[in-house]
Amino acid sequence: MQISRWKFLSLALVLVGLVIVGAGVASAQDVYKVNYFANNVAGAPDSTVRIDNPGVTYGNLCAMIYVFAADQQLTECCGCVETHNGLRTLSVKTNLTSNPLTGVVPPNGVIKVVAAADNNSPCDPTSNVTPKANLRAWVTHIQNPVGTAYPITETESSDSTLGATELANLQAQCAFVNILGSGQGICSCGTGD
Repeated sequence: MQISRWKFLSLALVLVGLVIVGAGVASAQDVYKVNYFANNVAGAPDSTVRIDNPGVTYGNLCAMIYVFAADQQLTECCGCVETHNGLRTLSVKTNLTSNPLTGVVPPNGVIKVVAAADNNSPCDPTSNVTPKANLRAWVTHIQNPVGTAYPITETESSDSTLGATELANLQAQCAFVNILGSGQGICSCGTGD
């Protein structure tokens, strides 16, 4: 009888642990969206990023946007208010890559979006970013040319787990860009709310 109780207790503890770990991963994954851009070159069409606040948590959220060149260098960052049921549309060429820190527009790269509580007016991606679910994001992709035409596809941004180190790193790099750039390296929020 004692063995059965220990087995039951052990199984119960394992199940409780899995529920706790699973809940933490689920909430962490719903705050961090990752996608890419490609063929951001003259003559190619523009890519578009669309961000929506579906209103699971009623009220405004911040879309903290961090744009990286393919060489892993942060080129631009900004924070954009996203209202309940609002749709924000951003141009990769005009809003996210036209003001790079180094002055070199990246042809390919990564766009990271952290859904966060409203922390300032405007949203501040450099400090006090408190992740809060639940923004949705889509990006159009300019594929390699076929003859003179550039095929365009669209994908939903992928969920990724946002760790404390990654969040601190994003904020620190963005703060560095803001200090060093003297206006360079700051993206703009496009249209919508």
